[in-house]
Amino acid sequence: MLRYFTFSRFWNAVLLYCSYHWSRWSGKSAHAGKAISVTIEPTTSCNLRCPECPSGLRSFTRATGMMKMELFRMIADEVSSHAAYMNFYFQGEPFLHPEITQMFAYASSKKLYTSTSTNAHFLDEKKAREVVQSGLNRLIISIDGTTQDVYESYRIGGTLSKVIEGTRNVVNAKRQLKSATPQIVFQFLVVRPNEHQVNEVKALADELGVDEVVYKSAQVYDYENGNPLIPQNDAYSRYKKNASGKWVLKNKMENQCWRMWHSCVITWDGYIVPCCFDKDAKYKLGSLNEQPLSVIWNNEAYQNFRAQLLRGRNQIDICTNCSEGTKVGLEVE
Repeated sequence: MLRYFTFSRFWNAVLLYCSYHWSRWSGKSAHAGKAISVTIEPTTSCNLRCPECPSGLRSFTRATGMMKMELFRMIADEVSSHAAYMNFYFQGEPFLHPEITQMFAYASSKKLYTSTSTNAHFLDEKKAREVVQSGLNRLIISIDGTTQDVYESYRIGGTLSKVIEGTRNVVNAKRQLKSATPQIVFQFLVVRPNEHQVNEVKALADELGVDEVVYKSAQVYDYENGNPLIPQNDAYSRYKKNASGKWVLKNKMENQCWRMWHSCVITWDGYIVPCCFDKDAKYKLGSLNEQPLSVIWNNEAYQNFRAQLLRGRNQIDICTNCSEGTKVGLEVE
């Protein structure tokens, strides 16, 4: 990814790093530089019904929709001078957007490192070829089980054979086009129903020609009294049981958050929200339909939010179930 850091992007990262650590030391919000990482939400629509996902649960209070290409191009044009990384995933299934591969290609033309996450149900041969041709750098495929019964226990409404077929299509397209990208990553969300398969997914990845397997701890909403999704193996869990028998987040909840200094999330309809934990866009910090990101990035609402983090992060509801700073041992032999 270092190839994507031009001098101006590198200097911007230095400014961000210095201002972040000065803010931590002083307890006062100071911000120099602009976002080096930008997350785009192509759509909030999804074909699955995952139990801990607002998109799957259809529990949003905000509207469902798809980002217009005009808005996307405006974002990419503005951020390309200072950002190095663009992620095409917040809520929803990105490949439901009819112009998603055109988005990848446009961002790639701006010399941005591009990544997306998908449930891989829409990667037919044609779409897989378009993905490879788009220049997408990293394709994360959610595969939370190696058998259909385990997979669908979390990915409700999903079909494992489609995930495997979609993976094969991208692997084959890379070979046919003699392309090193996208890097194909299997992401395994470790929950109690699938924790016995953490090693099996590595074997499946090797069989299919997947480049990497990563393991992710699961966020659950109702965890204080336990939850059937919390793994039995404590190393795989974001939560632990305290002396009173209640479950608590392992995170020490320090008054700091690097995400709020180096990245931002943009909803399908152009709102800027603090991070990926604000799934319902409760904390709207500005709208790109009214102002450019360069203005919103340091406006009063943004600076007040950063200042609140430094004063008491545990007082912000979206932060109370956040993995920032959590130590979870997800190394699998």
